[in-house]
Amino acid sequence: MRYRFLRPVLLAATAALALSACATATPYGPAGEGSRYGYSEQRVDADRYRVSFSGNSVTSREQVEMGLLLRAAEVTRENGYDWFATVNRAVDRDVRLQATPDPFYYDRYSPFWGPSWRYYRRGYWSPWGDPFWGSRDFDVREIDRFEATAEIVMGRGAKPAGDPNAFDAGEVISNLGPRVTRPM
Repeated sequence: MRYRFLRPVLLAATAALALSACATATPYGPAGEGSRYGYSEQRVDADRYRVSFSGNSVTSREQVEMGLLLRAAEVTRENGYDWFATVNRAVDRDVRLQATPDPFYYDRYSPFWGPSWRYYRRGYWSPWGDPFWGSRDFDVREIDRFEATAEIVMGRGAKPAGDPNAFDAGEVISNLGPRVTRPM
């Protein structure tokens, strides 16, 4: 009997924990292991790969691009190369609009009933055509999701001087590795 009040507290704590887990950026890890977000790569040729990193709606464009470059550097090192150059590089932005009704409306009136007004038009009363009909307030939120892809060519020795698309794999790993969000 004394634990009766503990149940709502535990339920609220579990719900808060579940919501906080949903509101975190995509951790740096492979896509496809229970999630479509993260990195993936595909071998194109002996010294060429297509690398991608996909983030969820909480992951910023900068984090997605860092994940892409870090994975490209790791793939370069795993294959015994010292540097890589990006041949094609693109960042796609997927924008989705989410509309939620005004919470005051649903707090006061259930979703099954709401106030309505009738409008006299052409000799009859009608709710259609009324300036108030269907004029509920909505909050509209823009949700962005980024995915970065690059085709890389890998090489051995010193990176080509003067090529702005060439990166030293070791330097990228040491500079970006500590800055990415790792899975817990």
